[in-house]
Amino acid sequence: MPIYKDKKNGTWYAMVRYKDWTGANKQKCQRGFETKREAQEWEYQFKLQRKADIDMTLASFCELYEMDVKPKLKLSTWLTKESIIKHKILPYLGKRKIAEITAKDVVDWQNKMRELETSCGKPMSPTYLKTIHAQLSSIFNHAIRYYDLSQNPAKKAGTMGEEEGKEMLFWTKEEYLRFAEEMMDKPLSYYAFEMLYWCGIREGELLALTPEDFDFKAMTVRINKSYQRLNGKDVITTPKTKKSNRIVKMPEFLAEEMQECMKMYYSLMPKDRIFPVTKHYLKHEMVRGCKASGVKQIRIHDLRHSHVSLLIDMGFTALAIADRVGHECEKITYRYAHLFPSKQDEMVQRLDLERREEK
Repeated sequence: MPIYKDKKNGTWYAMVRYKDWTGANKQKCQRGFETKREAQEWEYQFKLQRKADIDMTLASFCELYEMDVKPKLKLSTWLTKESIIKHKILPYLGKRKIAEITAKDVVDWQNKMRELETSCGKPMSPTYLKTIHAQLSSIFNHAIRYYDLSQNPAKKAGTMGEEEGKEMLFWTKEEYLRFAEEMMDKPLSYYAFEMLYWCGIREGELLALTPEDFDFKAMTVRINKSYQRLNGKDVITTPKTKKSNRIVKMPEFLAEEMQECMKMYYSLMPKDRIFPVTKHYLKHEMVRGCKASGVKQIRIHDLRHSHVSLLIDMGFTALAIADRVGHECEKITYRYAHLFPSKQDEMVQRLDLERREEK
């Protein structure tokens, strides 16, 4: 695989010929190297990649990791991983051979991560530190599983940071109604928040809704997609989990409101987004409504908590609520356990009665 000099601009390039996994002959050309040595190093790393040799650098291995992992993930998930790899891992460990990185190297990297600050000058949160360590560990685990790396130095070094328990905020029905009244001056915002509160759907699920998702005779809305803004483009993806694919029954008043909402448009096609706004727009409207109504500030996602809280207060079971909001029953029980009425008093009274009857 020879190295060439580009006579036009004086840079170097490498021309590589190889066989892919099907046995077909392939050729790859990499240009723009400032020196011949850089081109030779790229050629050497490419050879190691083709042989899946763990003597390659971590940066070279991450290219293989991307090819292996990215096709399995949602784009938003991969972009999060990519950002961590690009900005928090490779600048510090990228030039090291993956097989030579030790637990002590990882400890040194961890200490460096703890020194970093956010754009606001604050330390990295414990949750984020835990996330970036988990990503590094995931890379080593991938190398162990598929490329015969002997051990995971990130696991040996131990994790850093911790999962922070986020405070669960929610509105009572009375608080929401005060907020909703202030939203009526902007019908699009009003109808959006009505769907979020009375159906408990996620923000991305709301923004992906189209007219064909609604069945007004059955008073249902189908949830089978999610909206995201990725790399400056509107992207419609699959919902968060398999359980998220569901049919949600709407209260009669809400079905009537959504029919009124769709009448606002001059020409609304079956596959057009009913709420052609962004998450930033909804956040701005949330802040505006809170200030105007005087209710406490919560996040958009907390409207989902508010819906679950309302259903618990109305006496519905964790299983019924889980089916409605697209969660596993166990998750509803765990996350909202403090909201369910305690049965302890009733239990001990029944036990006492059982024992007294025996006597």
